Order: sequence, then structure tokens, then C-alpha cells
Amino acid sequence: METKSLGREWTVSEDMLGFFADVGLVGRLVMAAEGPWGYGGDVNGELKHKLAESLWWILVLSERLNVDISEAFSSFMSSTETKLTKSV
Repeated sequence: METKSLGREWTVSEDMLGFFADVGLVGRLVMAAEGPWGYGGDVNGELKHKLAESLWWILVLSERLNVDISEAFSSFMSSTETKLTKSV
């Protein structure tokens, strides 16, 4: 899609900016779901879509940056569980 419209693929930095934009939309949709942000559409449907798209961005970024996201997530969760267990 990018190559067709821009003549090139987005850079990793541009991918990150796309992710930031979607995270901002998630924030607004969360506010809309809780009431303080007016929204004229299907808040829950859009929120599901944008949360899934945000996960997709993380997968794209991890792949482009050669990060094994499964290993990174497992390591993070293990470390977090250890820290929480010690603090309780």
C-alpha cells in the first residue's frame, strides 16, 4: 500500500508515528467509552478495532526491529511475576 501511494515503504520511524496516532485514538475512544469524550459512532466497535490495530503495530515494529516479541513478552511476564511475588 505504501509503495503504491508513496513509491516506497514506510521507515520504522514512520511506522512508529502511525502507532502513536492509533494509540491517541485509543485514548479518545476510552474516554468516549467512559463518557467525557463525545463520539458519534460505535465506540465499542471502534475501540476493538483500534486495540487490535495497536497490537498489529507492535508486531510490525518488533519484526522490523528484529525483536522476538514472544520471547520478550515471556521474559517480561516472568520478571514481573517475580517482582510482584516478592512485593506481596
